[in-house]
Amino acid sequence: MTLLVFAVAALWVLVLVLVTVIVVMLRQIGVLYERVSPMGAMMDRAGPQVGEPSPRFMAHSLTGPPIEIGGARGRAQLVFFLSPTCPVCKQLLPVLTSIRTDEKAWLDVVLASDGDQAKHLEFIGRRRLTAFPYVLSSELGMAYRVQRLPFAVLTDKTGVVRAKGLVNNREQLESLFSALNANVPSLQQYAANHAAE
Repeated sequence: MTLLVFAVAALWVLVLVLVTVIVVMLRQIGVLYERVSPMGAMMDRAGPQVGEPSPRFMAHSLTGPPIEIGGARGRAQLVFFLSPTCPVCKQLLPVLTSIRTDEKAWLDVVLASDGDQAKHLEFIGRRRLTAFPYVLSSELGMAYRVQRLPFAVLTDKTGVVRAKGLVNNREQLESLFSALNANVPSLQQYAANHAAE
């Protein structure tokens, strides 16, 4: 009988040790995930590449006069592709408002999408986006080869694409400006260049 009690107690100790090991491993996986999470906007190889001229468009804006996208304009331009049904896009709208206000001396922010105009007009009103040029153009999305949302393209004042990519949070959106300032296609490229030195 004593042997049976000892065996059950040993099994319970083993179970508690295993549970502790699993909890510790789950924490380590979380830490590892944070360390290897993407730094900066996630670039893709489709569409105009960084360093190439942006496609030029004269597009009708739902919130004001027609707007030129791409081309030499004397100001940098951030084209942010979004959808009224995209939850991440909605989370980034306050960030875009802040960027538009803080960087208005040198940067124009344009919101772009496609689809039903009535839905977008309702979205503009509900989200108070009338201060942004808001363009509906499937041709624009196809020219930049936008495959997933939210997607952003940053061009310099000469109309050359300086940074682009899928942006899922504030840091990734701001990384486009860091890439522009560092004169590199992406922060990943910047890190790779410095790691090789």
